[in-house]
Amino acid sequence: MLRIDNLTRNTTVIEQGRVADNFLTKFRGLMGVRHLPQGDGLLITGCNSVHTHFMRIPIDVLYIDKHNRVVDIDPSMNAWRIGRARKSASYVLEVPSGTAERTGCTVGDQLLISVA
Repeated sequence: MLRIDNLTRNTTVIEQGRVADNFLTKFRGLMGVRHLPQGDGLLITGCNSVHTHFMRIPIDVLYIDKHNRVVDIDPSMNAWRIGRARKSASYVLEVPSGTAERTGCTVGDQLLISVA
């Protein structure tokens, strides 16, 4: 299980997420997911851009650097979109649409990523 806390805002971004760290889990991502509950999400390692092809729901996309800082955010990215690459990103976090606003996440925030 994955938990991500925003240390800057003292909020929890993800309570029960998953990590995509191999070809298959990265390729599948959230394709085909019909509902992503609040508190859920997917952290994609070694990644600096995403697409939302074959997705059924809009998502917030947070781009995170190697120091676990938020370097950019694509809020409410709809299906069939391609996000531009963020050179400084090492991870991409896909969460339910509205999560960034609800948790107060902004560029520069420091995150704590915990994998159990």
